[in-house]
Amino acid sequence: MAACAKHFVGDGGTVGGIDESNTVIDYDKLLKIHMPAYFDSIKKGVATVMVSYSSWNGKKMHANHDLVTGFLKNKLKFRGFVISDWQGIDRITNPPHMNYSYSVQAGILAGIDMIMVPENFGEFIDELKLQVKNNVVPMSRIDDAVRRILRVKFVMGLFENPIADLSLSDKLGSQEHRELAREAARKSLVLLKNGKHGSKPLLPLPKKTSKILVAGSHADNLGYQCGGWTIEWQGVQGNDLTAGTTILGAIKKTVDPTTQVVYMENPDANFVKTSKFSYAVVVVGEVPYAEMFGDSSNLTISEPGPTVISNVCGSIKCVVVVVSGRPVVIEPYLSQIDALVAAWLPGSEGGPGVADALFGDHGFTGKLARTWFKSVDQLPMNVGDSHYDPLFPFGFGLVTEPRKEN
Repeated sequence: MAACAKHFVGDGGTVGGIDESNTVIDYDKLLKIHMPAYFDSIKKGVATVMVSYSSWNGKKMHANHDLVTGFLKNKLKFRGFVISDWQGIDRITNPPHMNYSYSVQAGILAGIDMIMVPENFGEFIDELKLQVKNNVVPMSRIDDAVRRILRVKFVMGLFENPIADLSLSDKLGSQEHRELAREAARKSLVLLKNGKHGSKPLLPLPKKTSKILVAGSHADNLGYQCGGWTIEWQGVQGNDLTAGTTILGAIKKTVDPTTQVVYMENPDANFVKTSKFSYAVVVVGEVPYAEMFGDSSNLTISEPGPTVISNVCGSIKCVVVVVSGRPVVIEPYLSQIDALVAAWLPGSEGGPGVADALFGDHGFTGKLARTWFKSVDQLPMNVGDSHYDPLFPFGFGLVTEPRKEN
């Protein structure tokens, strides 16, 4: 197996967080903020590095010789190979593929060794051969790319054992693997609030009570738990395309058999007030996305999430579980919420992982890996900024102990 470090470099710092956009930052800050992960991965022997679609100060990374060859290969002494992203060289121009001859020349001379051409590979091969024949691309550049690719293959032993070892394939998706995924989901949860001001903590929830409400579009949806790049590029919706346990399903398995669990995706306030629920678990968040489909200028919870929070948490005690790939706008609803959990994208075993912590079989231990903003108007906002005034700061996370009787 060969690891790939990506996307080189600065793709997490684009203006407005827009995918494939421009990272505006000086050289020293580029090295300080965006390069450390590459320093570390190269020291540990990473075999490949994938170039980013994005630009650095207006220069497309797929055409950036100074950073790909000058810094990555020459200064950092990276000995693996550099690979383009999907149609990466095509997107050197805007619109993509507008001047393919230039894109091939710029990408290869920048130092990219392997080009990801998902469709018309013949066109790329013909163009590159022509450029080598005409001395536009020197043979020394081809030799460098071939040497690097062969080196990785030799180290991996692919010439001795070209076929993958399938002896452990039947272990994929095993119960052992699912238990590990459950543990990972549980440990990644971050408890952001536990009890309104002056009141007792709501969590852990009692397993034995008369009747509880589970609400929200994300409570019974495996696709939403898994997010993008699951089964399909943009992810899927529903429970039919992958195996796992939803949060609703896990709650039903966790509570006492005498506890009635009522699920309603979008209940009205009157129903909630008059149904004599002991408490509610509201699960809302973002719908799946990947790459540019996740670009957002407002970072809001998907509808009807805000309405569900208002109708339920404005009527009875509630814990809100947010299923999202990033911090989202929650400050307007925070005063109504008794307990708040950031579940991120907990995956196929996220249901049991969430239930483990909600009901006290395990405690909450997770901490925020990034700052949670009050308003998108504050962004970008990082620790040390003069305007740093988060809703929840970097590294925040409440801790609870497992319930003893569990």
